[in-house]
Amino acid sequence: MFLSLITVGLDLTPADFRRLREVPGVVAVGVFAPLVALPAIAVALVWWFEPDPFVGAGLLLVAASPIGGISNAYSYLARASTALSVALTGVSCVVAVGAIPVLTQGFAWALREPIRVDAPVPVLLMQLFVIVALPIGAGMAMRRRWPEWAAARRAWFQRMTFVLLGLLLVIVVVAERERIAAVLSQVVVVAAAFVVLSFGAGWAAGSVVRASESDRFTLAAEFATRNIAIATTIAVTMLGRTEFAVFASVYFLTELPLMLAAVAVWRRARSGR
Repeated sequence: MFLSLITVGLDLTPADFRRLREVPGVVAVGVFAPLVALPAIAVALVWWFEPDPFVGAGLLLVAASPIGGISNAYSYLARASTALSVALTGVSCVVAVGAIPVLTQGFAWALREPIRVDAPVPVLLMQLFVIVALPIGAGMAMRRRWPEWAAARRAWFQRMTFVLLGLLLVIVVVAERERIAAVLSQVVVVAAAFVVLSFGAGWAAGSVVRASESDRFTLAAEFATRNIAIATTIAVTMLGRTEFAVFASVYFLTELPLMLAAVAVWRRARSGR
């Protein structure tokens, strides 16, 4: 993941971030719309599928979590608005400090079950710096120092990012094979429904603010990509319920191939025009 985001940084310049000042509506939608849309989708799926309690709880934790850093790699591979993705990921982690307690109280009201969770601030800040800011900043610095070298190897870096994400998928499958096998059918259906509906909600939100096609794809990817590490941290360290983390693991396993497929379809559609 660290190497993938260094690759993302190699394709960014400060000018890409300055462009975001021209689309404040897109940025605002990317930050705040998921706080309404994703919890609503999660509660609707819990009502519709009536999954095992630990699956429903895991889904709600994922929906309340901020954007995952891997969304930056998706936007980069799709040649969409990578700077927008990076900015939204960072702001989402900051907003999550206040949003997670509010959202969990909303879940308690909707499901009529007592839930109380505070955001793990140290973990959020560490992830924001180590997992997002540091590798992307390193990649941008490398591009500034050796621009010709970075440009000449852009295609190679993109292929390597696909390879690294595929390797990550294999690692997750191997590490979680027993838990995945135990709940595969139920969890995958719920997780896939959440990914698809969240992606559609992000695309629709971008259409409402008349975002460009690249920005709309990025918004869709940001909506569908959740910070699984935060959901797992809350489940294990704050709630003491390791079974709640099962959904987060399978969600990532479901999200990754679906998002890579979306990237491939998007790139093919763009190249065909």
